Amino acid sequence: MEKKCWIILGVGVVAGLILIVAVPLGVMFWPLKPTFIDRCKELNGYDCEKLWGAFEQAYVGRDPRKVPTAAYTPFTDAVNFNAEPNKLMFWSRTKDVVHAFTEKKKDCFLTVEDTALGYMLDGLTWCGKEGSTKTFRKIGCPGWEENNAVGSFWKRVSAAFADAACGDVTVMLNGDIDTPFNPTSVFASIEMKGFDSSRVKSLTVVLVTRKSAVTTCTNASLKDLQRELKPGITYNCKDVTEAKLQECSSNPGCGACW
Repeated sequence: MEKKCWIILGVGVVAGLILIVAVPLGVMFWPLKPTFIDRCKELNGYDCEKLWGAFEQAYVGRDPRKVPTAAYTPFTDAVNFNAEPNKLMFWSRTKDVVHAFTEKKKDCFLTVEDTALGYMLDGLTWCGKEGSTKTFRKIGCPGWEENNAVGSFWKRVSAAFADAACGDVTVMLNGDIDTPFNPTSVFASIEMKGFDSSRVKSLTVVLVTRKSAVTTCTNASLKDLQRELKPGITYNCKDVTEAKLQECSSNPGCGACW
């Protein structure tokens, strides 16, 4: 009887180990392509298989920590994004607020995630492995760091988005933190540096706060922003509460919300 119990216990332990091992291994490979293609088809006008090929070649078979931003240039070139004047909305540390706003104001403003450049991959994680032709999901992929597959993608498409900017552009920054303009952010280090002063006339900072502002338009980091802005681009700053943005986003038309 004792031997029989040990056999039963042994089978249970082995089965448990199989489940523990099988679950992580089973979810390491991720069918990213169907999601990509489905989102691409929503946009119309694109050769989605061609776009997938241009995207996938950037990271498949590579060390997941050694994917340069330039590897995604075939993808950004294939998208060939052109922006309408005065519509581009940039952001830093305000993702939820800005997307709640542009969701209702898409005829007025577009973030990179609202365009073909970013929509197909928004909220997704992926990477490749050396010697493999597969796409891996979050398990086994490095976090956001220099030259990782996801980080390099967003830096490259952000640069393409900024390159397309013309007329009056807007950035939504977080007024609830001490340093709304962070020099290491994607907006500061890539997007703003990519503005072409022969095409971009002005930059308006919308400093969004909740009930009580931690910072205002007189914040020292925003003085740094003005100094780093290319000559010829006019600077404006507006303090706006999140409640006012929510109220304004429900109103029709593209009238100023700040």
